[in-house]
Amino acid sequence: MTYQEVLEAARTCIGPYCKACSVCNGVACKNTIPGPGAKGQGVGFVRNYDAWQKIAVNMDTICENRPVDVSRVFFGKKLALPVFAAPVGAMQLHYGDKYNDLEYNALLVSACAQVGIAAFTGDGVDSAVMEGAAQALAQNRGMGIPTIKPWDLETIQKKLALVQPVSPLAVAMDIDAAGLPFLKNRQPPAGSKTVEELSQIAQQTGKPFILKGIMTVNGARKALEAGASAIVVSNHGGRVLDHCPPTAQVLPVIAEAVKGKMTVLVDGGIRTGMDIFKALALGADGVLIARPFVTMAYGGGAEGVRLYVEKLKDELADTMAMCGAHTLEEITSEMVQCC
Repeated sequence: MTYQEVLEAARTCIGPYCKACSVCNGVACKNTIPGPGAKGQGVGFVRNYDAWQKIAVNMDTICENRPVDVSRVFFGKKLALPVFAAPVGAMQLHYGDKYNDLEYNALLVSACAQVGIAAFTGDGVDSAVMEGAAQALAQNRGMGIPTIKPWDLETIQKKLALVQPVSPLAVAMDIDAAGLPFLKNRQPPAGSKTVEELSQIAQQTGKPFILKGIMTVNGARKALEAGASAIVVSNHGGRVLDHCPPTAQVLPVIAEAVKGKMTVLVDGGIRTGMDIFKALALGADGVLIARPFVTMAYGGGAEGVRLYVEKLKDELADTMAMCGAHTLEEITSEMVQCC
């Protein structure tokens, strides 16, 4: 299969909300929730994508002609690409009946491990979702990152107990999921967490702790204070609060504030290897990508995931070579500019 053939195949089984667009920019799905769109007017999703398009790359081929290395070590494991598949949940509600949450997590963890990257797994109200994620991680030697919603502490501890035995690369919490409807009005309360509460959770993970959903310098500093090893600069794809700034806009100041103190990842509208290059130039160590991995899985299963990762790898390597960077460490802010 080709990348285009996977997209075409996805359109036969991914509806009715997602259109498996050639350009996944949040326009066609706009504010479809249920569906892959964003909250409110759907501005957040569109802004995320558009912001990366407004960044230009600076070509410079007067340099040594040698191979490009796109690999990077994260949490003690060398990955083939500075890319993680982002966590996605409620698959049948938002994307169609082909996969339930357990099936999608199992496919994605395995497919990503096979091509040398790692997937974040989703979470849900049904405890079977995390049980399935733990099983998928176990079958792939812990090559993945379980993501736990900001439930009450007792529920979090139960979910940690499921994933700790499989020794994942890290454990994540998408703290911005506090804005999701199914977490509201729960008893005991779920949602926002204090630094002290997050510190307690971080200590219990036994693994590097990742906080996803950081959009300010203050938030990054609080994550660092809580003991997080990494953050994901993310507005949850615009799905929890409309009219947030795009992640590309806030990334540089956040990365600068915690540089050298923790790993900085970013998501939101990243679609190509060139987008990855831009994110690294703005200070990120790596990126998360969500919706395109869904489309690839629906259209081509593990083969679709492989094709997409190879596409990203080729695009990133080509951009690096044309801008004079032969390793990820050589990518600098001087290689991009706003236009």
